Amino acid sequence: MSSPAADSKASGGAPPKTEWPELVGCTIKEATEKIKAERPELNVVPITVGSATDKMYNPSRVRLWVDTIAEVPRIG
Repeated sequence: MSSPAADSKASGGAPPKTEWPELVGCTIKEATEKIKAERPELNVVPITVGSATDKMYNPSRVRLWVDTIAEVPRIG
């Protein structure tokens, strides 16, 4: 795996992206695909808002906080 400094040099001097505010409102699939396209080395993890998570910083993880019901909940 390359270092952030090496990634920066390879991308013309810009540091690697660490935030994606433009993805707010996108589906989990769309957000995951966009992040993986830009930073394939990252692990993208969908998490339901309010879920318990560890407090450890992980430079290889991006959490997608999800709080919207996409379909009607029903029995069956």
